[in-house]
Amino acid sequence: MEKVCTICAKKSGMSVTLVKLRGKYNPTNKVRKYPNLQWVKLTFGKDAGKRVLACTKCIKRLSKV
Repeated sequence: MEKVCTICAKKSGMSVTLVKLRGKYNPTNKVRKYPNLQWVKLTFGKDAGKRVLACTKCIKRLSKV
């Protein structure tokens, strides 16, 4: 099971945390950030009743349709 939103195809991305210690630029290790995916049932369209993984932004968008 992939960690990808089935509606908008949002996936993980890399980020770097910066530590500003006494004014010095101190990049630390890279960290992989994942989207907030949750199971939701589609209520319209040809896939009505199907459970899919969707990010919270898409769930909010679906509630307004």
